Amino acid sequence: MTSFEIDVASDEEDVPAPFASQARAEEGGVAAAVWAPPQPTLAATTDLPDQDEYEVRVYDAKRHDRLVAAVEIVSPANKDRPETRRVFVARCAALLQQHVSVALVDLVTPRQFNLYFDPLGLIGQADPALAPEPPVVYAAACRWAREGDAWHFRAWTHTLTVGQPLPTLPLWLADNLAVPLELEASYEETCRILRIP
Repeated sequence: MTSFEIDVASDEEDVPAPFASQARAEEGGVAAAVWAPPQPTLAATTDLPDQDEYEVRVYDAKRHDRLVAAVEIVSPANKDRPETRRVFVARCAALLQQHVSVALVDLVTPRQFNLYFDPLGLIGQADPALAPEPPVVYAAACRWAREGDAWHFRAWTHTLTVGQPLPTLPLWLADNLAVPLELEASYEETCRILRIP
């Protein structure tokens, strides 16, 4: 039996709390600019094929929470066998189909597979940022958004290099709201907490 879980997730609340900068502005302080993500490395008008899903869903009937974003950190087990790679890809595709923003961080170097590249095959697309060959280690943020009458797939990808800072990815919490997922700052804070030199 295969089991998996989302490494980091964000839930949408019924009434979003104001950002600290907005609260300060309303109290007469100075408001900081809202972070704007860079242009996507891939933009395509397309449909996502239907996916079979086998899962158990538990809802909080009082709050009606809806999953809006997930951060998937690739582990060696996600890449070690064809079936585990298929499960991982299917999970990401299912999240995207449910209009969940998905960020992938893959630092697993021993396995020569790109788990971001495979979901693109499901929609018949290729990301020009990955040319000429998909990198082994990478970070990517993906989302599905409706614009007019069409659904658009957007992705922000980065090839990772050992010794270089990790990128900042957009993590979409709503159609018009993205927050910066600062991977380098998160990594540095983790090293500080764990006292890793």
